[in-house]
Amino acid sequence: MRDAGERAAALAVEELGSNPAPLDPIGAVVGRRLGRRATLRGLFGASAGAAMAARPAGLAASSAGEAASPSSLGFRGLPHGSGPDEAVAAGHEIQVVIRWGDPVLPGAPAFDPARLTAEGQAMQFGYNNDYLDFFPLPWGGGDEHGLLVVNHEYTNPELMFAGLGDARTARLRTSAEQVRIEMMAHGASVVEIRRERGRWMPVPESALNRRITAETPMRVSGPAAGHARLRTAADPSGTRVLGTLNNCAGGNTPWGTVLIAEENFNYYFGGPGVAVGEQAAAYRRYGLVRDAQFPWGRHEPRFDVASEPNEPNRFGWVVEFDPYDPASVPVKRTALGRFKHEGCTHAVAPDGRVVIYMGDDERFDYVYRFVTARAWNPAEPASNRDLLDEGTLSVARFHDDGTLLWLPLVQGEGPLTPANGFHSQADVVIEARRAADLLGATPMDRPEDVQANPRNGRVYVMLTNNASRTAARADAPNPRGANLHGHVIEIIPPAGRGGPPDHAAAVARWELFLMAGRPGTDAGASYHRAVGPEAGWLSCPDNCAFDSRGRIWIATDGAPAAAKIADGLYAADTEGEGRALTRRFYAAPQGAEVCGPLIGPGDRTVFLAIQHPGEEAGSHFEAPATRWPDFVDGMPPRPSVIAIVKADGGEIGG
Repeated sequence: MRDAGERAAALAVEELGSNPAPLDPIGAVVGRRLGRRATLRGLFGASAGAAMAARPAGLAASSAGEAASPSSLGFRGLPHGSGPDEAVAAGHEIQVVIRWGDPVLPGAPAFDPARLTAEGQAMQFGYNNDYLDFFPLPWGGGDEHGLLVVNHEYTNPELMFAGLGDARTARLRTSAEQVRIEMMAHGASVVEIRRERGRWMPVPESALNRRITAETPMRVSGPAAGHARLRTAADPSGTRVLGTLNNCAGGNTPWGTVLIAEENFNYYFGGPGVAVGEQAAAYRRYGLVRDAQFPWGRHEPRFDVASEPNEPNRFGWVVEFDPYDPASVPVKRTALGRFKHEGCTHAVAPDGRVVIYMGDDERFDYVYRFVTARAWNPAEPASNRDLLDEGTLSVARFHDDGTLLWLPLVQGEGPLTPANGFHSQADVVIEARRAADLLGATPMDRPEDVQANPRNGRVYVMLTNNASRTAARADAPNPRGANLHGHVIEIIPPAGRGGPPDHAAAVARWELFLMAGRPGTDAGASYHRAVGPEAGWLSCPDNCAFDSRGRIWIATDGAPAAAKIADGLYAADTEGEGRALTRRFYAAPQGAEVCGPLIGPGDRTVFLAIQHPGEEAGSHFEAPATRWPDFVDGMPPRPSVIAIVKADGGEIGG
């Protein structure tokens, strides 16, 4: 999600973070480690060091340089810049697949920004699309026919509705009906799509299409189900919840279900009640403030903490649902912990247990992992239905010597005892952040997406930035008094029996993959030496994906306006001589971030979610920074899913 420090409504909360006393920020760990080693191996690993040393010094990322470069990528990188429209590497075509307000369910009205209704929005494609996934359909079309699953993270009322002014005033001026429309624009969409005559298009009024909103009934499972802190007047059982909020990235399971992650849920709950009562400290640790960024509580009592003090505890979870069954009830899996989930991606350990990697997107918060108690059973899909309800949630501690320890968050072990307020595992998962604090987890620079590369088994952590890190926490090898550009860490699980990586092991190694920023200008910026100051470098890594060759595709969020570059999609090899040699593949329109990303079937499509186009200071419905993707007078910018294909029908990336 766009750094909340760039939105005035949440500036103070996000800049400070909500971790009151980070013990050992990752910047300090990296600094101590690289200070002792002072070699290329400490930044990129042994194989990369050899590759970099073999390249001529000072090679720039020009067209000529790219032609002779060691990268396996077959496209020329885009130059840096920004503008109201998007751009993609030569030889590729951009297709708009679906936009905010397009019909999803049968009977949905056509999009008309002057006649928005909550009832219509509940049947239309939602706002600010983020996580993307593709589930193939077994009939007709093979890998060019399937279900597109899309998260809808949050809303921009200043761009959705006329007459509200810019972002500074719009959220305070929304009417009760407009709040209802916003609620229906949250959640997720499932849309059947097909590639016909080279173009990806929705299948109109498919019976498999679905909308999930802020009011969709959901079940609560796992340790926190039924706990007193999840019970409300509307749900005295503590097992039924209406809706899901702020769904950012996500993931899937080996048994074919979707995992969507609730991130900045604190933005929706406010009022005087956040500062009083026995849960005030817990609210504060999760960033709840009196003046919520979305003041829905003025019209919807359940978002007013004084009216429903337990309602915030029912959000901040991972939600699982079956994309193939529009009637299935989504389930909030509380065993995976409660925090600001950026995503939840899986790997499989050699013994068949499923490992879920997660980041908590806050300055100075943590990287988590969940390991199921038993192996998944591909022969009996029904036996996996509640596999995510039992297992071990752990948090990462990074050590200076390159080791990583996974610390189990288990009630009764270490400090997680009744003396510290943890009377059951339910208390641990409800207050996962505080439990991780007590265990001494390593505070990170906004951990967002965490994904395992299926080719090399390594796990890549996107650390977007941390403007709150001070010079006192930095040192010579990592001299970022404020980490404005972020970096990417590589976790290397040990080999299991027979050779595959053991993602369930208690100890792993870690290295740095890249340090973002402009080489030669931004202190500490480090990539392959062929990435120069004019092109190829990136800022604020957010989400990532891998193609069939194991190359990483990094989407960015928050590229500084002063650098005059749009957010975009970058690609690089993860191994060999082209390791960490990043190239810019796609540039987003004005004010937008790039989410997703999803490498489609056969590596012949890249799907991207283009979120909040036009979200810039002063931009509003009547005068947006861009009118992408329609560019029609009177039409507001519309968050959309795009597909990028190669003009010759070949493999993306070459």
